Amino acid sequence: MDSSSIKNVYKEIFKSYENPSLEKHIEKIKELDVYLPYSSTFFCITNTQDLSFEFISKNMNACLGFDINELKTRGMRYFWSRMHPEDLDLWLKALNELMNFTLNDINITERSKMCYTWNYRIKDAKDNYVNVVQNTTPLEFDSDEKPIIGLAHYTVLDSKIKLDITATAKLLNKNNEYETVYFNNFSQKLLTNGISNRERDIIRLLVLSHSSKEIGERLNISSNTVDTHRRNILKKLNISSTGELVGMLKMNKNFV
Repeated sequence: MDSSSIKNVYKEIFKSYENPSLEKHIEKIKELDVYLPYSSTFFCITNTQDLSFEFISKNMNACLGFDINELKTRGMRYFWSRMHPEDLDLWLKALNELMNFTLNDINITERSKMCYTWNYRIKDAKDNYVNVVQNTTPLEFDSDEKPIIGLAHYTVLDSKIKLDITATAKLLNKNNEYETVYFNNFSQKLLTNGISNRERDIIRLLVLSHSSKEIGERLNISSNTVDTHRRNILKKLNISSTGELVGMLKMNKNFV
């Protein structure tokens, strides 16, 4: 798929008619960026209307080696041109399904509480492919409450790590804990078969070393229900302990 075709599909997914001002958002995030250390992560403010980056944090250069000014000038089209050709169609399919899910299944009042995750491979400034896991939180919406501006956080991983193309949507609950409301593996069905969205949240919190009681409080369920889910997870994955589960997750970083 060439750059022009990608642009047309992407713009259709995010088709909007508003042009909101983000000056305040951008100024506050610029202030935060001054204090962030260099690491394997960076963030941008993305504008899906004009396919531009409203802001790019300084870590982008350290992570991918791109010139920040060039990336801001050339926008998303340039970013897409460096994606692995085998990932493009799956990535666009993932975006399309996430958007359809949001518009059809998420109430307008809850869309500002959503967080989306997907991944792909991209060629860095040295022409080496690396894995990128992108988490995006909506900042602005059009008149139909369709997300068009997002705060995107990127984590760069070595290309030797094999990652399926997956997409996840999480909703921030009243306890300020993410609950998975959508997950799909667009590459191949491996460990994902049979694992429910609730079980994904429990796995993620177990990896963060939370107890059954703590998990229950965060997800508004009883600790007994959490323990039942834990036993079911181990059975489905054919493993014997939470420790083995954590080790497995280290090899499948976008599983949850």
